[in-house]
Amino acid sequence: MRLGGYRTSDNVRDQGQGFGGGGGGFGGGGGGCLTMLIPLVISRFGIGGVLILLLGYCALSQFGGGSGLGLGGPGTQVVPQQGGGATNDARQACSTTPAKRFSCQVLASTEDTWTQVFAAKGQRYQPAGFDFYTDGGNSGCGAAQSAMGPFYCPTDNKIYLDTGFFEELQSRFGATGDFAQAYVIAHEVGHHIQFLTGVLEQAQSAQQRLSSQEGNAVQVKVELQADCYAGVWAANAKDAQGKLIEAGDVEEGLRAAEAIGDDTLQRQAQGRVSPESFTHGRSAQRQEWLQRGLTTGEPASCDTFNS
Repeated sequence: MRLGGYRTSDNVRDQGQGFGGGGGGFGGGGGGCLTMLIPLVISRFGIGGVLILLLGYCALSQFGGGSGLGLGGPGTQVVPQQGGGATNDARQACSTTPAKRFSCQVLASTEDTWTQVFAAKGQRYQPAGFDFYTDGGNSGCGAAQSAMGPFYCPTDNKIYLDTGFFEELQSRFGATGDFAQAYVIAHEVGHHIQFLTGVLEQAQSAQQRLSSQEGNAVQVKVELQADCYAGVWAANAKDAQGKLIEAGDVEEGLRAAEAIGDDTLQRQAQGRVSPESFTHGRSAQRQEWLQRGLTTGEPASCDTFNS
């Protein structure tokens, strides 16, 4: 990707290291569930699902007080606790490591791109917030831990990321390249688009009327649409010199989509596939919808619910 001279986002905060991560994790001795971490989190991008699978999905609930979507409703604003040492200086937050600078540039590109896409339809885009944390942090959806992977919290309209995830994406799952990393962020921004357009609220309402398996199927559609929106961003992203996408970027994204499909992750984790428990979609589906967004560049092409 050609992001060398691109600006960094102003909507970034760095929580620092280890703030709030100890209270809501695995419980004493590692025998507990992720009850404080998972139920209110909209997306763990997919790889975090391995952890949930190994814990027997003990903390995932599509119904009751903490739905699988955890939607507070459009306009809901709950400011998360700020750990000691956190900074609101976006430039400082974006300059500490190359991975953070890259993330801030990708986020800025999504802001510029979606602002233009919304404006073309006579609408105003409201950017998501973005928090870095290391090992553990706080979010409007509860405690955040690295094992969860990147996620979007609709309660405070923020994306949460431990950039150590990029290393895992490459070393553990073989998804290499800068576009694979950008896809992670663009996918979470896709969930923010769904929040702004009311899709998350509609999906949550549908889940509350369905069985667990049927609710999972709705969640898959939510995640695949976010993949497609990531492709829409990439198709439209550009700077003064032209497109940001370079030769080989699309292939990097498709390899990443394949690596984090539910069937691939489940096969690696337990040696078998359980389609009824899918929450993000098969590898082939994730590739298909990312490619669709990349090919069309049109949000209207991302209607996974009526496909």
